[in-house]
Amino acid sequence: MKAAAGLYHAYFTGLILTLVTRRSARDAAEWVFRLFRHQHHEKFLSSFKKLGLEGMPDAVACAAYHTLSNSIGGVTVEFMRESDRKAWVNFVPPRWIYPGASICGVPSEVSRAFLRGWYAQNGVSLGNPRLGFVCTAQTTDGQHGLSGYFLEHDRELAPEERLQFRPGELPPPFDPAAAPKLPAADWPAERLARAERNYAMEYVRSGLPRLVEIFGPAEAGHLGRVTGKLVGAQLYRETADRLGIRASGGPEAFASFMLRLAAGEGDEAQMALQGDAVLVRRETWRLMRGLEPLSPAVFEAWNGLLEGALSVHDRFCGLEVLSRADWGDDAFVWRIRPRVPRTGS
Repeated sequence: MKAAAGLYHAYFTGLILTLVTRRSARDAAEWVFRLFRHQHHEKFLSSFKKLGLEGMPDAVACAAYHTLSNSIGGVTVEFMRESDRKAWVNFVPPRWIYPGASICGVPSEVSRAFLRGWYAQNGVSLGNPRLGFVCTAQTTDGQHGLSGYFLEHDRELAPEERLQFRPGELPPPFDPAAAPKLPAADWPAERLARAERNYAMEYVRSGLPRLVEIFGPAEAGHLGRVTGKLVGAQLYRETADRLGIRASGGPEAFASFMLRLAAGEGDEAQMALQGDAVLVRRETWRLMRGLEPLSPAVFEAWNGLLEGALSVHDRFCGLEVLSRADWGDDAFVWRIRPRVPRTGS
């Protein structure tokens, strides 16, 4: 699960950077906005009971929600309650969403987009038209972190007022003892590990279909696949180490990589030898479960992760897709086989 979480985390960040560099900052911001608005509608209200937030004042509940839900994914968030109508969150660097130096490639409008997509919608979803979010700092602007507070105003807010920016206001000191915590009995280590994996995978689950909505199947498939190939190659050694793959090269070792990665994602897969090739069969695709029908571009984008990984595992092997469950076949089946290397004259 750690291997899957790490790979999908990198893929999500990579998709943001691909859109910024190969499309535009505006296109990247639109994708991030739609992704987070989609996730908001899917997850926000349905998670309130699970996180134990029912009965809290709305501003406090929202700050507690973002603290707890992000901490499940391994994100450091500080919570500061000023009153029943005002509560702060402060995302402390290093920012999970932009690991390492990748934050240098993320324009401020992308950071603003996810605030528009989710934070500005909290009051609407809770049926409280007076509730908004005030952003006081953004990491992408070179400030101390992403900070702000949920505030219940004295009047109903116009749509453009639900998200406001007041740079310069500093959050109050953080007191860990006053922050909300997940009940340890309800969140054992195994559940937390699954939740951390699901947290990273959910961005890709939500993001790839939104990519198709915005750019169309051909462009989305290209953008997602090239990102997958880059990330799959860059993360292959790290991911293989986490999966316990030690062999250097060959179809059978890469098939083991695919089987163990599938298990980390929550799916089962099998391999079978076919001469000097290996077949990998995977009957389920938990990542996209329940989203059918899907554009073929979603699989083509995602499959780029495997293509990139194989290019580093063994550049003399090829990966062929023989059947696809998203096309109505009973399973996904790949063939990994050696390619005859070209020789110089």
